[in-house]
Amino acid sequence: MNIAYVRVSTVEQNDARQREGLKKHNIDKWFTEKVSAKDANRPELQAMLDFVREGDTVFIHDFSRIARSTKDLLAIVELLNAKGVHLVSNKENIDSSTPTGKLMLTMIGAINEFERTNLLERQREGIALAVQEKKYKGRKEVQIENFASHYERYIRREVNKAQLAKELNISRPTLDKLIKEHEQKTT
Repeated sequence: MNIAYVRVSTVEQNDARQREGLKKHNIDKWFTEKVSAKDANRPELQAMLDFVREGDTVFIHDFSRIARSTKDLLAIVELLNAKGVHLVSNKENIDSSTPTGKLMLTMIGAINEFERTNLLERQREGIALAVQEKKYKGRKEVQIENFASHYERYIRREVNKAQLAKELNISRPTLDKLIKEHEQKTT
């Protein structure tokens, strides 16, 4: 099935140019929305991602219509690939079902990974310099008053980890760390 996803950023904008450019693909189903790409809540995009199935092809005017960033684009492409769905972009002339399209998406992914690695390296260098200058103390350690009683409730299966983390207003990894530390102290 040929599926089109069309998005404009504001209610005042017209999607006619995108629709006209996609008509040549004999579209069977259209998903259209008027919402900024900055908005992570894009119901029509989600509906389209839920709707597509193996063998379908999603057509877009250009990558900026479907994704907010390169990372977002790669996540969407990965999801589509996992479902056996191809993505075709008119403007960039990229079709994920072709060897050239796969190469281009791989290159975009490699550039994104390179940027991310460089960002993390600069971050580590900055932290090392701040530590050296005694300006960085690290994250403040999380302290939960009377953690033993919370831990006992977890052990008795009165609450699961997700519920306990929410109650304590901490993340699951932080809870896992606290549980591990508590278990090491008590053994």
